[in-house]
Amino acid sequence: MVDWDRVADLRSKGWDWDEIADDPKVGFHPDASVREPGRALRALYHRQRSRQDRQGPAPLAPPKRRNPDAERRWTVIRFLYLLVPLVGVWGGIAYGAPSPVGILVPAIPYLLIALAVAAVLLIYLLLRTNRRWTPIYRSTLIGGVVLGLIWAGMIGLVGALVFGCPYLPPAAALGPAGSGPGWSYSGSITPWHEDGKVVVFFYGATWCPYCSASSWSIWKALRAFGSVSGQVYQYSSPTDVYAQTPEVNLANAGVSSNSITFIVDEYNGGVDGTFPGTTDCYQQAYVTAYSGGAIPFVVINGQYIHGGSSLNDPADLSDYSYSQDQNGTGTVAGQVIAESGSAWDVVDTQAYWMIAYIAKATGVPIGTLSSEYAWSSGLTSTVTSYYDQL
Repeated sequence: MVDWDRVADLRSKGWDWDEIADDPKVGFHPDASVREPGRALRALYHRQRSRQDRQGPAPLAPPKRRNPDAERRWTVIRFLYLLVPLVGVWGGIAYGAPSPVGILVPAIPYLLIALAVAAVLLIYLLLRTNRRWTPIYRSTLIGGVVLGLIWAGMIGLVGALVFGCPYLPPAAALGPAGSGPGWSYSGSITPWHEDGKVVVFFYGATWCPYCSASSWSIWKALRAFGSVSGQVYQYSSPTDVYAQTPEVNLANAGVSSNSITFIVDEYNGGVDGTFPGTTDCYQQAYVTAYSGGAIPFVVINGQYIHGGSSLNDPADLSDYSYSQDQNGTGTVAGQVIAESGSAWDVVDTQAYWMIAYIAKATGVPIGTLSSEYAWSSGLTSTVTSYYDQL
């Protein structure tokens, strides 16, 4: 079989017909009777060209049709076209409603991380293919948006209706709570009451020196609205920072009050670094949404929130640590009750603010509360000044 393409190529290079006929790659094998191979090859070449001219150009091969079944296969790209909008919609709703939608998986950081990983992987794979936006991909993306709405809606309904989780706005929607250091407020949150009383919720751990320093302000605020029982005076962990900071262990404390209900989740097991659990979705909702993963965490009436930092600095109570004063807890307790002394100066600001928040939440005038609970004149005047800022 003569390679006519090579013949044409050699002719374009100026070879004569005898040279072309002798080229083994051309594949011309004339009969033994042919005396001039070059002339015979030339005659065959022209006949070949004449035949092609009469027949016209060879028809183009029909385009290959894409297999519609192959289009519908769940490739990695198609799966990511579903996953990215699903996680994006879910994460957006979970961020806007950390409870109840964000209870199962918080938007920050988990859903945000999942969205970033899926989006980066999708972009990488799309850069390696020419087929980026087919009808199948478009319908898959729309399906991901719909599934994200359905999934987030189902989580919200189940959390709210079955587990009793409250609706909570994102932390960014909270505003300042007067001038209370570290406190935030949101009037859009339904007040957290139990038995018709304002709930004071404390989430912490006895090993934690920041919880220990803060416990004195919490204890003083509780005492301002009733009698407190079951508390234990002790110290924070001897192996953590600010070792053996004096504290009031409130893990088993009870409050008898006409105004407040005290709810506490305080880890009391003695293993450093262990956080407490929660007993219901209401408590977990606030911890997930606003604690910042830190203790101590305090909520008053569901609307006044202190999270992400300590109420008081344990360094300011170092003079009363066990190594400095083996009766440090008794000394601090005495000063807090008497509302006088250097230890009281450390805890008084946060105690006053907590009392002001509780008073505001009850809706009862300061004068009535101060008479009912026999507040000192100093406490009444300071709390009144804070109350007027709310």
